[in-house]
Parts: sequence; structure tokens; C-alpha cells
Amino acid sequence: MKKLLVLVLAIIVAGMAFAGGGGQQSGGAAAPAAAKPLVVQLGYENNPGELVDLAMHQWQRLLAEKSGGTMVMEIFPSSQMGTKNEIIDQMLAGMNVITLADGAFFADRGVPDLGITMAPYLFATWDEAWNLLRSDWWGTQMKLLEGKGLKVLAANFIYGERHTLAKRPIRTVDDFRGLKLRVPANTIQVKGTEVMGANPTPLPLGEVYTALQQGVIDGVENPLSVLYGGKFHEVAKYLTLDGHIKLLTSWFCGTQFFNKLTPQQQKWLIDSGIEAAEWNNKQYEVVAAETIAKYKAEGVEVINIDVAAFQAKAKPFYDMPEIKSMWTPGLYDAVTKAKSGK
Repeated sequence: MKKLLVLVLAIIVAGMAFAGGGGQQSGGAAAPAAAKPLVVQLGYENNPGELVDLAMHQWQRLLAEKSGGTMVMEIFPSSQMGTKNEIIDQMLAGMNVITLADGAFFADRGVPDLGITMAPYLFATWDEAWNLLRSDWWGTQMKLLEGKGLKVLAANFIYGERHTLAKRPIRTVDDFRGLKLRVPANTIQVKGTEVMGANPTPLPLGEVYTALQQGVIDGVENPLSVLYGGKFHEVAKYLTLDGHIKLLTSWFCGTQFFNKLTPQQQKWLIDSGIEAAEWNNKQYEVVAAETIAKYKAEGVEVINIDVAAFQAKAKPFYDMPEIKSMWTPGLYDAVTKAKSGK
């Protein structure tokens, strides 16, 4: 019922967004139709004040500026528009909505090779990620995604590095052995956790705090801002900066909506989104450093590790039968070449 209500409301808003306005002159004659701005709705799970949220307000401002106020972005943080999958369903129904997702979600939506972007230690640097986004391989994947009804507007968005917060210290890769670690419910991250020696425990993020308290799990992995926002450090006092995933995020809409836009509107939407991502990326390192300082001030031990040892432990992931069966043969080699910029 909730999902149906969300779709009905979105249909009403979409109709209003594309409809023109009218009025009556004082003499009773119909006034010329007043053009209403095109409304785009942007929904996400992050909370107000997080860097993601601040970047979306930048996008809102830039889009209004570039379009001269003819395009308006309405922002809905904290899952106000529903879950990610519910928003994607709205997109596929043609609604004027945008959200964010990573490669694992796109893999679940019919483009499995994009899942590799969530594999452990795929990127050694952010420059490797940018090289991949500029590659022919990425362009091919984007066309495949459009064939599934989804249009990426801005993929150059640093969501963060995924680190591990646990109830016991993780100083070496062997310390992962037997750790009950909360992960999202997708094959790539489950297997990526197994290869490190931990026991993956898929749970909704909203259940993590209680699960840590009750001993259901021993730790959780996510970007710093998400871990801190969840206050998980109140019950888990060891933060290991293992950076096992450099998490790229794509902001996207449905192709039905995008194709209704004029070429100029499409350009405004894409250009403003890319600029908002660039703004986000410039703030990222500063915000990460501030968050680490907060952890230390609140009694959390912050642990740096020998990254090379962790990378070596993760390498067999790419040869796991469950993983290779999901992807096009030779995918790892193709992506390795693409991320090198060659």
C-alpha cells in the first residue's frame, strides 16, 4: 500500500511539473498561460547536514541558476521518498525523480559487470576511479544501463571509503578471522567479507546499533560519515582505516523522464550535477579528517593498517567461482586496463 501511495503521489507531482499554468484577467478574458518551472524531485537516505545533503543543495542552487529558474529541484533527505528501490520503481514508471546508487544496485538492476566497482581494493587511488569513468568500458556500461531504463547524470561523486568499526581491534588482516561483520545484502560485499576471513552478516543499517549492543554482530563497515551518524561508536570503540572500497556514487534518473527533456534541459541537469559532485569531492578530505578527530575525542581508537597486506588478502576474491560466474569473462583484466588510463 505504501509503495502504491508513493507512486500515485509521484504521478500527480510529475503531471503538475509538466503542466502549464493559467489564470483569468480582470476583464474575464483568459490570460496567456504562465510557464511553470519543471520540478525535479531528489530523494536519498542520508540525513540533513551530511556532506551528501550539502552537495545536493549545491546541485539545487546550480540547476536553478543555469536554467534561469525554469527548472526547480525539490530535495527529500532521510528516506522521505521511500527506499532506494521504491524510488527506482518510480523512475521506471516515468516520474521526475533522482536518487543515488552504487555498482551493486546497478548489478541487481540488470548490468552485472558494474558490480565490480564495489569489489574490495579495486581502486588504489581515486585517480584510478576517474580513469575508469573516462574509459570506453564505462561508456558501454552506461549504454547498457540506459537499456534498463536508468540514466546516469553524474558518476564523479566521492561517497567515501568504506572502513571498519568493531568491538575489538583490527590491526592486521588476521584479526578479521571470525569477526561477525554487518554488510549490505548483496553477493559482492558478502563474498568480499568472506575472503578477508570475516563472517558476513547482512542486516539493514537501522538494525546495526542494537545488533552491536546484543552481540549479534561484532562490527560494521561503511564510510566515516555514515558510521558516525549512526552513533555506532557508542558501542564499538575500534575504527580501522582499511579503506576496502573506494565508493563511487552515481546520481541518476529514469530514461523516460530524461528523454522528455529538451537538449538544453538535459545539459543543465547533467552539468549542474557534475559541478555539485566536484564541490562535494573538494570537501571530502576535510570532512573525513574532522570526523576522525571527533572519533578520537569521543574515545574511539583509530587504527591505521598495512594496506598492502589487506590488498593481498583480498586478491583471491576475483577468482571466486560465485563472483566469476556473475561477470563477463575477462572483466577484471578489462577494468584493470581501463582504470590505468591506457
